[in-house]
Amino acid sequence: MRILGATLLLFFVVQDLYASGAFPIEGPGSTLIGRTLRYTIKDKETLIELARRFDIGYNEIVSANRGVDPWVPEKGTDVVIPTSWIIPEVMDEGILINLAEMRLYLFLRVGHKRYVRTFPIGIGREGFETPEGTYRIVAMIRDPVWHVPEGIRRERPELPPYIPPGPENPLGRYWLQLSLRGYGIHGTNRPFGIGRMVSHGCIRLYPEDIETLVHYVRIGTMVRIINKPLKVTRHNNRVYIEIETPSSGPILQQRIIEELKRHRLLRYVNKERLMDAVQNPTGLPTVISN
Repeated sequence: MRILGATLLLFFVVQDLYASGAFPIEGPGSTLIGRTLRYTIKDKETLIELARRFDIGYNEIVSANRGVDPWVPEKGTDVVIPTSWIIPEVMDEGILINLAEMRLYLFLRVGHKRYVRTFPIGIGREGFETPEGTYRIVAMIRDPVWHVPEGIRRERPELPPYIPPGPENPLGRYWLQLSLRGYGIHGTNRPFGIGRMVSHGCIRLYPEDIETLVHYVRIGTMVRIINKPLKVTRHNNRVYIEIETPSSGPILQQRIIEELKRHRLLRYVNKERLMDAVQNPTGLPTVISN
């Protein structure tokens, strides 16, 4: 009966993971997840609405659809929904945040299997950059009170010393305090800021995503914050590259070559496809092999 109970519990946990959009990690080389979609714009729809509907950030949907007005796209326009990613690094368990793509990866272990769930995020703006490093969650607070930092009050003197829980609270429904004082992961009352550099250094999630995240983390969960704008992988005998920020020049090309060498993939690359991916970055995994 104990074995049956444990088996049933494992079954329901795995089913819950799949329902929440988790992807299994089959092995160390299994770093391409998701599937890119296409969508036809209906009357009065915006890319910003679609971003939240498909759980992606402003940066992702705009980069994947250059030339399309994000606020007033023409009805009938065929757009890309960028819901595929190369995992920056595989962790055993915990949270990995890649600032370059403004995305959070949650790694989970159930029995002997590992899964990853991913969410778009908002991060620190210029002058208030989200710090890289390895931290842990040290507190989890539901309906937090926002004690407005003095620096923010100097920028916005109309703000009160604190804001209670509710629709005006920029921390949203949950606050996950990091071991780095003053920084945390939280919800937001301004979902249009997801996929943008808009915060004072904290990490913001859509309200529905923070509700999911708190279900799977606990005090002590590791949080690694990195800045990796370039990712490569091999999947089904094809080499993929993902470039998050538009850039060019010999420095980027050298970094790409070094990354391909590190993964022992350089000999499989088609030079023309690689150059096209470098010159026209979309933030999407792009095939660069024959």
